[in-house]
Amino acid sequence: MVKKRNVFDINFDPEAEDENDQRFPAGNQPDLETKSFNVQGHPLQNTQPARRGPMAAAISETASANAERSQVEAEIRAENDALAKEHVRLKKLGLITDLLPTAKIKMNKLTRDRFAKLDPELGELKASIMAVGLSNPIRVEQCEDGYELIQGFRRLNAFRELAVETNDPRYLKIPAALVPRGEPVIDLYRKMVDENLVRKDISFGEMAQLALSYATEVGIEADDAVGQLYASALKQKRRYIRQFAIMLEATNGAVQHAESIPRALGLELYKLLSGDSERAGELVAALADEPQRDAVAEMQILRAFVAGSTKPTVKSPARPTAKTSLRIPRPEGEARVLASDGRIELRLRRDFSGVSRSKLQAGIESLLNTLDKDD
Repeated sequence: MVKKRNVFDINFDPEAEDENDQRFPAGNQPDLETKSFNVQGHPLQNTQPARRGPMAAAISETASANAERSQVEAEIRAENDALAKEHVRLKKLGLITDLLPTAKIKMNKLTRDRFAKLDPELGELKASIMAVGLSNPIRVEQCEDGYELIQGFRRLNAFRELAVETNDPRYLKIPAALVPRGEPVIDLYRKMVDENLVRKDISFGEMAQLALSYATEVGIEADDAVGQLYASALKQKRRYIRQFAIMLEATNGAVQHAESIPRALGLELYKLLSGDSERAGELVAALADEPQRDAVAEMQILRAFVAGSTKPTVKSPARPTAKTSLRIPRPEGEARVLASDGRIELRLRRDFSGVSRSKLQAGIESLLNTLDKDD
């Protein structure tokens, strides 16, 4: 009778066993992929990464996307911060420019050291603007209802006059550099003053009048105002400005055309009025007798006062009409000469007050002798 075989009976051939056989007992080949089991203590646990489900994959992908987005946002913020810092830096340097309507630019914050009616060369500036445009923008500070002019009084007036004269809409807007708001008043005045000291020769009377206005505005002495505003000027020039300021302060605003006072006349007036309130009162009274005087008449009154008369007969001479203008290149810059009836005016970026009296006299005599010679 054949014995019934049990399914669990396995025949092993002892001779077929090989001690070097590294196969698994179940006969798996070594190169077959093994499966990991998430069973604590199982020998194959964690030998291969567990397969993630859809939810885990979605969470992982979302986290990766968020990390990438955060990095991009950080890079954008860093770039924006860099651009903002660069904008502030350029604005502090006055290099941020725009075309601004001239009607929105005011001149209330600073007392100007130039007056349009006193600038005979404004026509040349307008001609230059029409020919080649404006190469140097004005400077403004933004305010609540527009802009405050800091630098560029002549350029702004030139644009406004051109807009009226030509009816060209191009001159209704002017290139302007924006300066930071809230800059100290002294810095704004210094920028205006230094620009005119270098680029445009102005009279001692104008500079002294500006110093007095600034002193009143900030509540300091006139002498201190001159020192602050004209720190970059030569020592001799600052001394003249101080003397003019003392002279104008003594007249208490009675002088209407300070810009027309020559240096020599202003210094003579300073010597007469400094510390002498009685003489100052005499000059104020003499000026008050001619309330409608022009610059020529006022200079006659001042010269007569210096000579000893307080009430001269005022007779305005006929204004010269024929004029000859020249431009002469010099090592220190371009010299401008304006010749008219009874007058020769020389403008050059040079302090002639430092020239000795004898040398200046010799130069003037040589000029006149040359002009007297026949062609």
